[in-house]
Amino acid sequence: MSILNILFLASLFLLVLSLTYLALNQWVPGDFEKRRLALTELRIPASNAWLQRMKSQMTSWLLSLGPWAGSATSEDALQPTDLQIRLLNAGLRSSMAVSVFLGLKTLLTFLLPVCFVALMWLFQVSWPDLGFWTGLMASAALGYYMPNMVLHQLIKQQQKILFHAVPDALDLMRLCVQAGLGLDAAIERVGREMRLSYPQLSDEFALTGLELRAGSSRAEALRHLSQRMGLPDIEGLVSMLIQADRFGTSIAESLEVHSDALRTKRRLIAEEAAAKLPIKLLIPLIFCVFPALMTVLLGPVVISITQHLFPLVNN
Repeated sequence: MSILNILFLASLFLLVLSLTYLALNQWVPGDFEKRRLALTELRIPASNAWLQRMKSQMTSWLLSLGPWAGSATSEDALQPTDLQIRLLNAGLRSSMAVSVFLGLKTLLTFLLPVCFVALMWLFQVSWPDLGFWTGLMASAALGYYMPNMVLHQLIKQQQKILFHAVPDALDLMRLCVQAGLGLDAAIERVGREMRLSYPQLSDEFALTGLELRAGSSRAEALRHLSQRMGLPDIEGLVSMLIQADRFGTSIAESLEVHSDALRTKRRLIAEEAAAKLPIKLLIPLIFCVFPALMTVLLGPVVISITQHLFPLVNN
């Protein structure tokens, strides 16, 4: 294949990957985003109306394709499925998230093989039958698993932000508890205070506050918080808060101990990343910097030796 064909295939792959990322981020808005759009939809310019219609039409198509990839609900309606938990871990809390995700998998499973066949016909590529069917199946598998890979990256990004935000939130929560607020009021107040710095954690605390207002028990609301965030450290924090509430121990001291443990863990992770840096720098140094350095240092010497030896050899 020529360089032009390879560039075209790479561009097509990046286009499909970008559309997948936009579908997961833009076409599946969260509850806060939907409330914001509801407040500002009257001020949307008329020039963007076609974009909103296209997004709604694409969402309806993906919802219709969702059942082809699997069921969007579990047998027990009260228990979320693994896919729903993963979407919650990524910050996608819309009721249409599961159906749109499954519809996107179905669409890409059929779209990428069609693009593969179209490119084969366009560039007149003659592959053996085994290679053709292998490429066709590989493109279908890539389209099926691509949303999972994008979702995995979103989960990692969301959990990284939450992990760095939790120690500061625990310090604020400890100050609120020591000032006389209850744990429920402290969670809501910390969520409001961290809106500008860490909106992801603020949304999680806001949902926990809404659950407590709706009548859920404190233990149940905290377990749902841990399930939505998906961090092992949050599971330990929730267990500690439930035990402190049950046995009447000091919540402020428990929060202080857990906050110090999280800060220590965060510092150790940073030290580990710093210790790995010299090893990671060896590869670019050996293959990029060292050859250029040797060329600059030994190049004049080689030229000088060549100029002095070749005349002697010719003589």
